[in-house]
Amino acid sequence: MVQAEKERIAKIGKVFNVKKYIKNEIEAIRSQVGDKRVLLAMSGGVDSSVCAVLLQKAIGKQLTCVFVDHGCMRLNEAKEVKRIFKGKFGINLIQIDAEKRFLDKAAGVTDPEQKRKIIGGEFINLFADVARDLKKKFGDIEFLGQGTIYPDIIESGVGGHKAVKAHHNVGGLPKDIVFKGLVEPVKYLYKDEVRKVGKALGIPEEMVMRQPFPGPGLAVRCLGELTKEKLDILRKADFIFRDEMAKSGLDKKAQQFFAVMTNVKSVGVTKGARTFGYVIAIRAVSTSQFVHAGIVELPFKFVVSVAEKIATKVKGVNRVVWDITPKPPATIEWE
Repeated sequence: MVQAEKERIAKIGKVFNVKKYIKNEIEAIRSQVGDKRVLLAMSGGVDSSVCAVLLQKAIGKQLTCVFVDHGCMRLNEAKEVKRIFKGKFGINLIQIDAEKRFLDKAAGVTDPEQKRKIIGGEFINLFADVARDLKKKFGDIEFLGQGTIYPDIIESGVGGHKAVKAHHNVGGLPKDIVFKGLVEPVKYLYKDEVRKVGKALGIPEEMVMRQPFPGPGLAVRCLGELTKEKLDILRKADFIFRDEMAKSGLDKKAQQFFAVMTNVKSVGVTKGARTFGYVIAIRAVSTSQFVHAGIVELPFKFVVSVAEKIATKVKGVNRVVWDITPKPPATIEWE
């Protein structure tokens, strides 16, 4: 830990200077990579996004990013990733629409851990396929880009940065996919510093300031079997909740806030007729280290308004509940 902290200070100095860091990191990337190619798995999250733009600034067309839409992304997320990173920054982005492939693989599966494994395994298979195709086209791709940040190094324990855990999206690649080195432009930065770099690079604030989103995406917020119907319902409900949080300014009080598809159905009434629809849960938590999390005390009128909007505007939903359980005993995510 002490060694890792010494390396961090040596890399960024005792006082973090954003412009200086960007300049030095671009030079370091160019020195490390030379004229070789880098492959980066993009999730659309803050860390991989900032990593991608730094690499693009440094090596341009030598970078290829892969974004896999596994069907469990938030509403319009895949379109936004393409618009920002391919459109604005000109990044060579390979976007794969694999919703059907992932949902077919996960059909009938209800166990949370099994769902995670299926999504992770299929991601690796797709990423490996892209790597093989690029190898045929360009020859060996020497480097793998990763959005590792300093807390990952801390969590890795003994061994410091050498023992850092593999990125959840690209760990366990097949033996024929071998990279000679890692390029990790933000590995000595904390999350708030990564956000500062992102803003300085011109990444839109809504992307830089977005809340953490799990690798399996909405799969961990959709209880029971993953189906397109349930995920589409969840996407719409989640968008309404997040949009209302932003409009009211309450998003500034929460580190994470989202909707959950509970997989429970209840009886309701719409226009005098009996309905049988899904129950959606909403959750907003405040935390600094994500080890413990408290509940954000949302105004009651706000909660009622959100519940009414979700239940009336999202077809298939007729009841909304508010999850007010802290961590512990609960975890932040439902699965």
